[in-house]
Amino acid sequence: MRISNKRLAATAMVAALALAACGDDGDGADDTGEATATATDQTATEPTATEPVVTEPVATEPVATEPSATEPTATDTGTGTDTGTASAPTGELASGNVFVTGSSTVEPISIRVGELASELSGGGLAVTVEGPGTGDGFDKFCAGEADVSDASRPIKDEEAAACADAGIEYTELEVAIDGLSVITSPNNTAVECLDVPSLYALVGPESEGFANWSDAAELGAEVGGAGPFPDAPLEIFGPGEESGTYDSFVEFAIADLAEERLGEDSVFTRADYSSSANDNFIIEGVEGSDTSLGWVGYAYYKAEEGRTKALGIDAGDGCVVPTDETIGDGSYPFARTLYIYVNNAKAAENPAVASFVDLYLSDEGLAAVTDAGYVSLPADRIDAARSAWAG
Repeated sequence: MRISNKRLAATAMVAALALAACGDDGDGADDTGEATATATDQTATEPTATEPVVTEPVATEPVATEPSATEPTATDTGTGTDTGTASAPTGELASGNVFVTGSSTVEPISIRVGELASELSGGGLAVTVEGPGTGDGFDKFCAGEADVSDASRPIKDEEAAACADAGIEYTELEVAIDGLSVITSPNNTAVECLDVPSLYALVGPESEGFANWSDAAELGAEVGGAGPFPDAPLEIFGPGEESGTYDSFVEFAIADLAEERLGEDSVFTRADYSSSANDNFIIEGVEGSDTSLGWVGYAYYKAEEGRTKALGIDAGDGCVVPTDETIGDGSYPFARTLYIYVNNAKAAENPAVASFVDLYLSDEGLAAVTDAGYVSLPADRIDAARSAWAG
């Protein structure tokens, strides 16, 4: 379990606010290791195609051009580049090395595309993929240390500013749709669905110290949560703060109520849960506790569906469980877009980077989305991503 100084200080602030209001009553595979396109720290659905050569990308200095002042959007993003194509790649793939970092949620897709690149190029195009988390990935990417950054959320303003300060121009490309899945043990028959206020009462900053589901009942009632809050131990497993999946969960389940009740500086989860950058650790933790609670990307839940149970989420329109259909049509309230970010200068300087992204956006490359357990983008959003890459 990791508890940061920032979170401890904020927790103390929450406690002080709670005491002032109530008298004496009290109330994170994001594997950090580098992996090749046949990384072993993946779910059981990982293929075993030819492993590319693990080599560091050539350390070229990025072109210091000023990025667009407009914040990237999901369909027309970044500053564009002339190195891509708008459809499946034609001709041979360029040989060379490509380094991909970032989200462990997107990592399985990038690994599969990397395997395909190695296969089609006869091993000439070698892709190294790691999944330390979206935030850590952007740190490397905006320092010019990576060709591509996987992301399970859009780039933050401060991250975009870091890229701009370093002269990093990038193109943001949608590649898939994920449904952030809130999970528990299949043995937890008392809980099948949770509304958003109940999730806040269980995992938000005011729930610090709650050891039983029932401990959250009073707070749940106060914020409008219907529960259930059974009298059972509450063990929580989730990603750490470096993860885009953590950020997405906070945005979906915590942010609005935390900001309304405590101010914008308290938009985070409780600190006292078991956090890990490794999604498989979260799956194992939830499986091992009959009354657990956790959250992961949909592909990790789907690959281990028998080991965990996805809870329905009620965001005001009734309870919806994550499936390919509900995620694809947007009815699942915790659906989100997955991205890759491409360093334009590196793509211009290294034909292997451009070939890798061309392949990623081809029909054959995008088949990796469903192979990895995620949901494909609608055709119009695929066309928009190809157009953005074509520049």
